[in-house]
Amino acid sequence: MAEKVRRVLIVTKADDPGAEALGSEMSSFLLNLGLEAYLCEHRTDVPSSGRGYGERFDLILVLGGDGTLLSVARKLHYLGAPLLGIDLGRVGFLAEMSSADWRPVLEDVVAGGFRVARRMVLDFLVRRSGAVVHSGLVVNDLVISRSTLARLIRLGLYYGDSFVSSFRADGLIVSTPTGSTAYTVSAGGPLIYPGLEVFCVTPVCPFLCSLKPMVLPSDRPIRVVVEEIRGEVSLSEDGQSMYGLMPGDLVVAERNPRPLLLAEAREVDFFDKLKDKGFLREK
Repeated sequence: MAEKVRRVLIVTKADDPGAEALGSEMSSFLLNLGLEAYLCEHRTDVPSSGRGYGERFDLILVLGGDGTLLSVARKLHYLGAPLLGIDLGRVGFLAEMSSADWRPVLEDVVAGGFRVARRMVLDFLVRRSGAVVHSGLVVNDLVISRSTLARLIRLGLYYGDSFVSSFRADGLIVSTPTGSTAYTVSAGGPLIYPGLEVFCVTPVCPFLCSLKPMVLPSDRPIRVVVEEIRGEVSLSEDGQSMYGLMPGDLVVAERNPRPLLLAEAREVDFFDKLKDKGFLREK
C-alpha cells in the first residue's frame, strides 16, 4: 500500500554547502506542490535534529550519504517516520536516490505515494558492576574490538540464557540484516536478506576457536561478557561512535520493537543491488 505525503522534513548533512543548497531547492519545490516542508541541518553535537517542527511527518528526506542516513536514523527513530536518502556522491545501500534525479522521484512520491520497507534495529546497553553505564540504538551493527595493539581479547557469548562459547579473538560483530553488507561481510559473515528479523553474530579473527558466523532469531537477546582484556577494548556503534569497555562489562543487544522505516520511491531488487555493488559477480 502506497503512503501519501503531506508533511516533509528535510535533513541536510552538517557543514555541507551543497546539501544546504539542495535542501533549500527541495523545500521550495515541495512547497510549490502544496506540501508542508521543513528544513534543518543534521548535527551530531545536538540531541536531536528537527525537534522544533513537531513530531509528525509523513516523510523525512536525508541529504548526505549512508553515514548521514545512519546517524539521522538513530536520532529520529522516535518519530516513526519513513526516511528517504538522497546521496550527494555515489549512491549507497541506504541512500538509494542520487541528487541528479530527485525531481522526478519526488514528483512520483507526491503523486502516487511510496512503499515502506521495515528494517530491524537493535537496542543495546552496557552493564558494569550491575549498573547500566551506556545505552543506545544501532541500525547496522555493534562491534566489540581490541585497540591497535596486537593483543587478543577473551569474550563470552550468550544467546538468551544459553551459553554459546568463550573465545579469544580480535573482536565480535553483532549485526542486523541491514548491516550484513557492512563490516560483517568483510569479516566473513553472510549476506542476509534485509527484511528478515534476525541477528548475525560474527567473530573477528578468532584464535584456535571453531566459532563460525551465526544467524539467530531475534526473539532472544545477545549477551557478550568481556572476560579478559590486555590493552584497550571498545564498543563501536554503526562505526560512528566508540565507548570504552572494561573487564567484566556485559553488552546486551536486542531487537527494538519499532523497526526503522525506509521509503521506497522506486522498486529496487536486493540481488540487483548486490550485483551493482560488487557483492555478486556474474561470469
